[in-house]
Amino acid sequence: MKTSLTLLAAAACGIACTAHAQSSVTLYGIVDAGYRYNSNAGGKTQSAIAGGNESASRFGLTGSEDLGGGYRAVFTLENGFTTTTGALQAGLLFGRQAFVGLGTPYGTVTLGRQYLTLSSYLGPFSAGTDWAARGAGWGYHPAGLDDVDGTERANNAIKYVSPRYHGLQLGATYSLGGIAGAVTRNEMISAGADYAQGPFKLAAAYLYVKNPNYSLFGNNATSSATGNNFASPVFSGYASAGSQQVFGAGASYDIGKFTAGAIYTNTKFSDLGATVVAGAAPPKGEAGKSVTFNTAEANLKYRLTPAFLLGVAYSYTRASSFEGESGASYQQWDLGADYALSKRTDLYCVLLHEKAGGFDSTGHRAVAALTFATPSASDAQTGFTIGIRHLF
Repeated sequence: MKTSLTLLAAAACGIACTAHAQSSVTLYGIVDAGYRYNSNAGGKTQSAIAGGNESASRFGLTGSEDLGGGYRAVFTLENGFTTTTGALQAGLLFGRQAFVGLGTPYGTVTLGRQYLTLSSYLGPFSAGTDWAARGAGWGYHPAGLDDVDGTERANNAIKYVSPRYHGLQLGATYSLGGIAGAVTRNEMISAGADYAQGPFKLAAAYLYVKNPNYSLFGNNATSSATGNNFASPVFSGYASAGSQQVFGAGASYDIGKFTAGAIYTNTKFSDLGATVVAGAAPPKGEAGKSVTFNTAEANLKYRLTPAFLLGVAYSYTRASSFEGESGASYQQWDLGADYALSKRTDLYCVLLHEKAGGFDSTGHRAVAALTFATPSASDAQTGFTIGIRHLF
């Protein structure tokens, strides 16, 4: 799936040197495209040929250099692009990942744009980050508000991952805000642990974000520096929150050809009105208050044959009350199949349905809104995608 290349050092300067035998650079990538259907996009059906349905299309370079004594230099540069148009992901050349670091006998430390620890540890337990239209984002928890999916990367981040000891691994990430005179503004802190032993896997993680509208959801080249980056009505009314906290835990167990998984997250947007966002001030009387979302998901995978995977998942999200109205609820059902034509090429088909209730962050009756899809004009929405994915 990945092609090893000879290490080229200082190529940008036109200087070539001989690579150490223990050093390597790997070119890798995914190209994904297919058909998407949305049953209710603002009251109308929507069909399109789209890229990045099951997996976001990408290519990257990753490498390491053996420094001796158990130490090594590591790096990754990963680009995201749209298959159907060739456009850059979020307007960034290496918008998916761009980091360099040092691996040691005591763990690995990396610096740059990278995934937060919470998504690294909890993502594997959610269908939306596995087989349920991950590239499109439709299988994510509502609006991706808990960042289990890892869509929102951390800029200016320092990340540590420990060695695995008797099945246990620890990790942490700190993202510096970089604002002169305000050291903690826009900062992000995440920590977690996972345990893997035989068929059983377990993880727990935590995320704390200051000024999430700009730090977590607004750190791309296409993001607004003054306006609302909370695009979905699921939580767009809470963009002025001073902070966001997420706690979650997940587990999975392999039973023969079956893998059963479950995940829970608690997401809290605190101190509404503390972050100045154009057009997103909290309603009168709600400033300083908090809103909480609780999400639970259960999923099941069945390996019919080594090449044929079937999956089913159900998730339920409930928001706390706001402005005296009952909080919104979102139920989602996912059903999918994946068939491997080879080790590098597969065909996929995923059906998703969401049902909403209560009142959302805008103060209106909640509408169904599959993550990154055009929201429905009603409380129900169905999405469907079928396509082909090739890995190299």
